[in-house]
Amino acid sequence: MKSPITGKEMILQIEKSILVFRKEEFEYNHKSYFCEESGESFTTTELDEFNLNQVYNQYRDKHNVPFPEEIREFRDKYSFSYADITKVLGLGVNSYSNYEKGEVPSLANAALLKAVINSEGTLKGLIKSNNEISETQREKFLRNIAKVRKEEVLNKRKQELIDYVFDYNFLPDNFSGYKKPNFDKLIEMVVYFTEKLRVTPTKMNKLLFYSDFLHYKLTGVSISGTRYFAHTHGPVPKKFRTLFDYLSDQQIVDLISVQYPSGLVGEEFITIPSKTFKSALFEKSEIDILAEIVSKFEKYNAKEIRELSHEEKAWIDNEKSKGLIDYNYSFELIHV
Repeated sequence: MKSPITGKEMILQIEKSILVFRKEEFEYNHKSYFCEESGESFTTTELDEFNLNQVYNQYRDKHNVPFPEEIREFRDKYSFSYADITKVLGLGVNSYSNYEKGEVPSLANAALLKAVINSEGTLKGLIKSNNEISETQREKFLRNIAKVRKEEVLNKRKQELIDYVFDYNFLPDNFSGYKKPNFDKLIEMVVYFTEKLRVTPTKMNKLLFYSDFLHYKLTGVSISGTRYFAHTHGPVPKKFRTLFDYLSDQQIVDLISVQYPSGLVGEEFITIPSKTFKSALFEKSEIDILAEIVSKFEKYNAKEIRELSHEEKAWIDNEKSKGLIDYNYSFELIHV
């Protein structure tokens, strides 16, 4: 971006800053463009949104306020229109729509939303007791809930595995990149890299890590909501072995044994012809990041990318404790 004062290119800087939101102070990483000659800093609309979203996400995490993605997924899950769900909850159509787009609900509305998102019984109770809903609508809503319940029973085995992979923690926070963990996206990220590169499990773990953390660095949210910890061989998703075994068992991708010129035997992912990357699950910014990660690391083997990850503060600070890695380390990444 060029300085409006000098017309010269400015540098993008990141500084710790404090912002007051709803009478509370929050520390965040403030991005701005700095004009060296004038000493002035400038932001764009995009940077303003990025800076504010960091604060909004901390507020949501602190007060257990549902994230936009959770609110949107809840409505989609039960096939509610905006008119349907707002009638059930007693909220305005515009308010609910804005919550899905990123507006932060009041704590009272947040508690209501959290209650129906987390409890099918609470949702059914509101539907049954709401006098503003016609009997025809009431029956339709309850049928939709029953249909969802039936599908969940049929998918119980997969859900049990998802629960295990994500440590039964689906709340967005600073360790998930303020994104609700999304198993389908995580799977498709593995498929994407398998289609593009020769990848070992060690390299795959690093590609996933750098993708999620780079997207957070640029947008304030991760791609998949995956939590990573500092493994001996670098940052890895929790339960990564279970994840990879599941992908192989389900023939989503395969893992084969490979003997290298050195004589060592390892594993590599290979594609399954009937399975292709589901790009529709991703935003353009997310696919752009995946492509950037491929371009950046395609020539690195497993050992080389592992050594790069060992230079990251995200790994260095957490390796001894084998601890979870806070996504705020994304602002200190040196290799992306």
